[in-house]
Amino acid sequence: MKTINVRELQKHVRGCMKISQRDHVVVTRHGVPTALIIGVEGTDWEALALQTNPSFWRMIQQRRSEKTISLETLRKQTSA
Repeated sequence: MKTINVRELQKHVRGCMKISQRDHVVVTRHGVPTALIIGVEGTDWEALALQTNPSFWRMIQQRRSEKTISLETLRKQTSA
């Protein structure tokens, strides 16, 4: 993980974008982390939108807490 302060980031944006494709870049202000740059090159827009959508993740969390059924039970229910 690379760390860079805001002033240096302003001078080296292009280089940080390149580094972020293979490693996270933490941006600091007065020595305190304020942002994280994560490369997303090669990721499609739809996947990126879902990965960063809080309501999508709330829905996933809710679904994971619900009761599940086995694949065998599902097949029995849908073949009738």
